[in-house]
Amino acid sequence: MTFDPEFSPQPAPRRSLLPRLRARLPVGSGTGSGWRPRVSLPPRRLARVGLGVLVALLLYYPIGMIWIHTIDDNPDFAGTTTSPAQSKMVATMAALIDREVDQHRWTPNDPFFIPSWALDNMPNFQMGIVAGLSRIAVELTDHMGRSRGTSQADPDLDKALGFLKYPGDRWVWDPSVSIWPQQPAEAQYRAARRALLAYNDRLTSGQAIFERRADNLQAALERIASDVGSMSAVIEQHVKSDGGSLFDMQVDNIFYNNKGRAYAYYLVLRDLGTDYEAVLKERNLGTVWNQMVDSFREAALLQPLVVFNGNADSQLLPAHLVGQGFYLLRARFQLYEVINILQK
Repeated sequence: MTFDPEFSPQPAPRRSLLPRLRARLPVGSGTGSGWRPRVSLPPRRLARVGLGVLVALLLYYPIGMIWIHTIDDNPDFAGTTTSPAQSKMVATMAALIDREVDQHRWTPNDPFFIPSWALDNMPNFQMGIVAGLSRIAVELTDHMGRSRGTSQADPDLDKALGFLKYPGDRWVWDPSVSIWPQQPAEAQYRAARRALLAYNDRLTSGQAIFERRADNLQAALERIASDVGSMSAVIEQHVKSDGGSLFDMQVDNIFYNNKGRAYAYYLVLRDLGTDYEAVLKERNLGTVWNQMVDSFREAALLQPLVVFNGNADSQLLPAHLVGQGFYLLRARFQLYEVINILQK
């Protein structure tokens, strides 16, 4: 065998896979750098998909709003106590927070992609409830929850007061406040509920104070009367400026915020009558007290289908704010009647 220096072996020709790939590609597809697989839906199916998306978007907010919307003004709602040493009012305050935050949905801080963002009556009702509870929490911390004004404030009541003062419309992210996530309002109110329950538990074990003195009751009534006067002033100002307007977009907000406050005060005063039963009997306040509580009950249970801000003497459009204001002013007058008796 001889070796030829000019001979070099040639590699076997490689088979190209391109014809096979082309054979498997859909007809009309290309293989250039800009090639994309062509996926198309039949026109009828595409129209049905688009129509389905449109219908879903149109129904999302209305159905969601109806599903979430709840104005819970149950006059028999109450918290539960486990011992006579506990405060019935404090138990109801804690139960009311739990109901509005966890049993129902807390709506005042809902973002735009939640259907309840478009609600206004329920958020204002809930904000009114918390506003009323925060007022009472001040009296709990400053007077009822300690023996005298110079003694130390109860730590649990102090916490509850701070948490209830938190703005109810704060969500987990509010760029007007901070670029960083924050605690939403419902988290703060849950903490307030836990503090109230802890205070009531400490009353059972004798580690906390709930002073059932007449002067403490008087101070609480004066604070409520002051807030009711503010509510009445808001009504008066709005009726004077926009009374008789058919397209009043603020009247229902004012009405339901006042309704929420009146409802909270009704529950609180009803249970204060239990907590301060001895004081009421001593001052012979049973009848006057019950009349005052009933006035708040009437104000709290007003719930027209549509809130109008008609003139007080209108033949066609009712003046719902005026009607609400009547019950609030009547309740305020009765509050001061009780206060005058307590001062004697």
